[in-house]
Amino acid sequence: MKILLLLLSASVIAWTFTSCKSASGPKVFCDTICFKDSLKFVDEAHELKPYVYISGTDCNADSITWSYSGFGSNRKMGIKDLVGVQVKLNPAAVSCYIKDTSYAWVTFNDCANGRGYLLKFPFNKRDPLDRKSSALNSFDPKFAVEKGLIAYSDRGNLFVEDMATGKQAMMTFGQRLEIDYDAIHEHIDSINVTSTSIWAKIKIGDEWKPLSKTIELK
Repeated sequence: MKILLLLLSASVIAWTFTSCKSASGPKVFCDTICFKDSLKFVDEAHELKPYVYISGTDCNADSITWSYSGFGSNRKMGIKDLVGVQVKLNPAAVSCYIKDTSYAWVTFNDCANGRGYLLKFPFNKRDPLDRKSSALNSFDPKFAVEKGLIAYSDRGNLFVEDMATGKQAMMTFGQRLEIDYDAIHEHIDSINVTSTSIWAKIKIGDEWKPLSKTIELK
């Protein structure tokens, strides 16, 4: 099990999150910089060097390519085709977990509005891609998610999954909420997720309510 480190230049490593706000949009925590250089995630420890590349065009993240040595070809998809919209990426809010030559999870937030995304790329051509546009990623300073886990919502529940094993758990909100994931903090103020517990501050009706649950990943 390996969480791969993003290969960045010294100047990019020095970047920190800055608070910004558009004239009409919600507060976000990463700059909408010009995305120029490809991001490369490679499992150098594996003999087949599985990799994921994110490339950019005209200052926007454009496509994702994934494969490994000996596979015979690259698999590639446009980011807009994957998530349905053009997103603004900052390398400081992008990560990748590669599970040998089985699959890769790419985690990122859109720096235009703070929305979180999770994309699971199988390396074989049999399994479907998994796409989640309601991720609660730890790039957001109000969302604490234990390393190795991912968190996301379906408007009625909060789900937790171990990226390495696929084991899951969930906590219900008790009702369906009309969450706008482009303005997530109007509905979910904060979360704290570990492999044994979920805590969240959720707006239900006009009231902010803390919810918590002890969990077991299965």
